[in-house]
Amino acid sequence: METAIVLCEGGFGNPAGKTAAGLVRHSLRFKIIGIVDSFKAGMDAGEVIDGKRNGVPVFSSVKEALSALPEKPEFMIIGVATVGGVLPDEFRQPVRDAIEGGVSIMSGLHEWLSEDEELSALAARNGVALHDIRREPPLKKLHKYMDLMDKMDCIRIPVLGTDAAIGKRTTAVVLTKAMNERGIKTVFVATGQTGLMQGSKYGIPLDAIRGDYVVGELEHAIASACKEEKPQLIIIEGQGALSHPAYVTGSRAIMSAAKPQAVVLQHAPGRRTRSYTDDDSEPQLPMGTVERESELIRVTGGCDVIGIAINPESLEREEAVKIIAEYEEKYGLPTCDVLVDGPDKIVDAIITRFFSKK
Repeated sequence: METAIVLCEGGFGNPAGKTAAGLVRHSLRFKIIGIVDSFKAGMDAGEVIDGKRNGVPVFSSVKEALSALPEKPEFMIIGVATVGGVLPDEFRQPVRDAIEGGVSIMSGLHEWLSEDEELSALAARNGVALHDIRREPPLKKLHKYMDLMDKMDCIRIPVLGTDAAIGKRTTAVVLTKAMNERGIKTVFVATGQTGLMQGSKYGIPLDAIRGDYVVGELEHAIASACKEEKPQLIIIEGQGALSHPAYVTGSRAIMSAAKPQAVVLQHAPGRRTRSYTDDDSEPQLPMGTVERESELIRVTGGCDVIGIAINPESLEREEAVKIIAEYEEKYGLPTCDVLVDGPDKIVDAIITRFFSKK
């Protein structure tokens, strides 16, 4: 595995730092050896995001990380998901520091660092590379929609949500691992930059693909996973929310491409407004609801929700436990926080519906 530190200044442990958190929790490609966030410096990364030490230190600066670590990392990963996918101004100097320290940069932003004149020239002088993972393939290599899913002999379940930056990818990864442990061969298909940086074999940077091809590209990725791996189940990472007015393409494209048999729904009961802006002066959008999202899932996908995964942000544990019980009674669906309770309730529901007679 390649070694990496993750730049997450001011964002580690909150929704903006979801890329960093995802990489710390799970990565097939990178061994994460440090986080850079001066607000959490001196802490253990595992304690910040999950309350459990994992031995990954948080540093105050790139220079401190490079001087303190026993080995120089091969990469520094941009670990934040910014509004509009632009590089924050305050990140430029840390990026320069990493490049001058002989470390290559991996970015999932829409702003391509490899086309930044200053940074690309600096990288060339220091013999390092700038990798922009959120690029679409060349036009002639893009795939159009072919209506392939009815020919695929595997169950397809996306993890959709009531908002962006709510934990859909994390739940999808946890479910994929748990299903495989139960003996159901399962493959994860990524639709965002973090899943791709974590090392997913299948997937696309969905929101970087032009509209004419986005459904076809994802359909092709799902079909490739089905044909090459011959899984019983494919779990697809969600993007945005069907009801989110600022992210109209993501979830709708996933429903069209996957033609799913069921959906797992991610919801944050303690969240009051949508995740789409970091400017408090802009209008705040009210949070989506389980009812509305479930209705849209039925209308757009012709399927239903098979389980609810809770993101407990802004909730005490006692509040989350109470809400889980209330949701199970109200909606008649297995509900859990997959990181605290484990995913077994939802796994059981999937196995009972689709695999108990196979």
